[in-house]
Amino acid sequence: MEAVQKVTGIVLPIDRPNVDTDAIIPKQFLKSIKRTGFGVYLFDEWRYLDKGEADQDCSGRPINKDFVINQARYRDAKILLARQNFGCGSSREHAPWAIHDYGIRAIIAPSYADIFYSNTCKNGLVPVILAPEIVDQFFADCAKTEGYSLTVDLESLTVTTSDGDSYPFEINPGLRDRLLSGLDDIGVSLKSADAIRAYETRRALEAPWLFQ
Repeated sequence: MEAVQKVTGIVLPIDRPNVDTDAIIPKQFLKSIKRTGFGVYLFDEWRYLDKGEADQDCSGRPINKDFVINQARYRDAKILLARQNFGCGSSREHAPWAIHDYGIRAIIAPSYADIFYSNTCKNGLVPVILAPEIVDQFFADCAKTEGYSLTVDLESLTVTTSDGDSYPFEINPGLRDRLLSGLDDIGVSLKSADAIRAYETRRALEAPWLFQ
């Protein structure tokens, strides 16, 4: 997993509350566990006018021109702006995979579903929680300003506008360290590799029948 210290980029506004994981990545795309290749299916049912299928070539699919992800001004967005309870529904890890594969590296919302919040941190996404009134202002500024961008700084724990206004946020220290160090669950375990090997050696001497 790539380490994340700071994310600066265009903001993609998803102005809907309670966006569930089936909207983020519909169930028919859950056949792979490669973590890549899901970006073209992000928000599939809102993004396209036809029903998508796994492994489908999306280059010729009819798009919904009114949906923000298809508008040129939001192309190459790095930060997703959302409403409350983002990522509710099932616990599918494919949801943060799809968001990350699309190119998003941070999400800003007033609240998240608990499992989705944890999954974002384990997959290289920075989940920022800000007060609803601040998020409201970001949505308003984004709507009236083409190329609207923000900076999410995980080291200073701030979100900064292009005008220099700064807003602090909090994040679980353990999850923050994972993101700053680029460690997923396996990476966290490998930090204790020497201790694990020492334990296995000791146990082999104490209970050799377990290792036969």
